[in-house]
Amino acid sequence: MPKNKTHKGLAKRVKVTGRKKALRRKSYVGHLLSGRSARRRRRLHKSVSLPPALTKKVLERLGE
Repeated sequence: MPKNKTHKGLAKRVKVTGRKKALRRKSYVGHLLSGRSARRRRRLHKSVSLPPALTKKVLERLGE
């Protein structure tokens, strides 16, 4: 039986923690940041964990 391949596109976007939580970056941080407040920009730069239902699918695709 062949091995499962890691989904490389997903692996570049998601980090898996030691306790098998999946972390992703928030959107809207690429450009046009000058019109947003510093508080909003700070909060956008923090990573956020995925919901449990999505985490299960992500871990399967990453081979965890």
